[in-house]
Amino acid sequence: MAYYRDLREQLKALDEAGLLTKINEPINKDTELMPLVRWQFRGLPEEERRAFLFTRVTDVKGKEYSIPVAVGCLAASREIYALGFQCRPEEIVERWTKAEANPIPPAIIEGGPVHEEVHLGVSLTEKGGLGEFPIPISTPGFDCAPFTTASHWFTKDPETGKVNIGNYRGQVKSPTRTGIFLSESNHGGYHWKRCKARGIPLQAALVIGAPPAVAYTAPARVSLSVSELDVAGGIAGRPVEVVRCKTIDMLVPAYAEIVIEGEISTEFIEPEAPFGESTGFIGERMLNPYFEVKCITHRKNPIFAAIVSQFPPSESSLMRQLSAEGNYLRFLKNDCNIPGVLEVAFHSIAVRQICVIRMKKINQAHVWQALHSMVGFHPATGKIVIAVDEDINPRNLDSLFWALAFRMQPHRDMLVIRNRTPSMDPSAAPPGKELEVSMHEMAGCSALLIDATCKWDYPPVSLPKKEFMERSKEIWERLGLPRLRPQDPWHGYSLGAWSAEDEEEADLALQGEHYQTGEKAKKNRVPVK
Repeated sequence: MAYYRDLREQLKALDEAGLLTKINEPINKDTELMPLVRWQFRGLPEEERRAFLFTRVTDVKGKEYSIPVAVGCLAASREIYALGFQCRPEEIVERWTKAEANPIPPAIIEGGPVHEEVHLGVSLTEKGGLGEFPIPISTPGFDCAPFTTASHWFTKDPETGKVNIGNYRGQVKSPTRTGIFLSESNHGGYHWKRCKARGIPLQAALVIGAPPAVAYTAPARVSLSVSELDVAGGIAGRPVEVVRCKTIDMLVPAYAEIVIEGEISTEFIEPEAPFGESTGFIGERMLNPYFEVKCITHRKNPIFAAIVSQFPPSESSLMRQLSAEGNYLRFLKNDCNIPGVLEVAFHSIAVRQICVIRMKKINQAHVWQALHSMVGFHPATGKIVIAVDEDINPRNLDSLFWALAFRMQPHRDMLVIRNRTPSMDPSAAPPGKELEVSMHEMAGCSALLIDATCKWDYPPVSLPKKEFMERSKEIWERLGLPRLRPQDPWHGYSLGAWSAEDEEEADLALQGEHYQTGEKAKKNRVPVK
């Protein structure tokens, strides 16, 4: 199947699938747009969430924009994310694994739709500069400005030339300046530090409305040695078509909606935020780099794309979760050579801070190898990492808590790892002390590793065997009883501590011959001491 060349093809597919809601009445981008989309994350089950396209956007000053705004088109739900990948939801992790294993370099073309309009030099602000675009306020009442959210920042390593695509917030500060939150633990932050050491600014291109393969790559944690444009090609199954920027040495998607070119100063930093973050808390004011706009290019009649971040679950948390599950599964199985790893699951409410590794144990040492390797991949991912057996559903909280309750002992099966990166975690430091807890002072941050696997044979799970549960389910459905939503575990099975004698006696009970078991018990009486 041909990949979606641009956002427009993706929106068309969402519409045809019944997953796009079009709002054709005036909606205020500063006070109404994001709160309206937010309601589906606080008031609907995931399967009912939709992408939104707002065609008549206004602002608090009464301005009417000719540019529509698309929100939720990347990951309002797992189904929408899968549509962007053009696969079934259960195939997402496999698609990520294949994309990273088979990167495809981009194809450079001359010209492209993103260069249909070019504003630079004296024409840079002829349409208002950044003010041309209906950039929403994401958290009205708390955010200090409109911020770009589906903002894919293209930067280049000054040493290797490898391109990084990072999804970082962008505070609109003037028609030609934004703030940017560059964490030192992310690749864009590495590029900034390397440019700072050379005394040069970091060239950057802010891409908005990127082709889906690029948009999904931006928040993923891809190896620093790999160009993320190549990984995007792996997702698409063909080269991403790119054009050269007008004012900087950077390749950007030819079929993006908007590209903003410029430089990030390495000489000065300035206050940035507050802004509602994906942790579920307001990101407080910080000193961060800023981006000076040199050129703006866009398609005729562009579409402005945004994502819902802030309190999880959100579009942002789902994008991070699904990409991380593919990244970490490949890392543990292939790079760390742990064959028993079956699944890596992150929980959306905790973004990337609670991780469960489902394993088929070949060797007990593999459990701790997986736990340590998990936190070794990135210093800010995995605050609580739990290893479970293959029979535990890592996405079902009842199943997970059952394993925690009965398959581990805290004094024996837990380990705390220190010197971790806080990653905007408000528990790392009290208000006003955030800047003290940085990459230079991490002693306040830690991770908890938990081995919640069986250490020896266990008795069977105390539920009827599978065949009896399946038979009774057929009766349930024939009787027209309420629709069942099976929760793992939903049938009994052996965990090793089950003898041939136990099995024989259970079979006798099913034949109505349980008196035989009673007679055997009588013969095996022992005196009370």
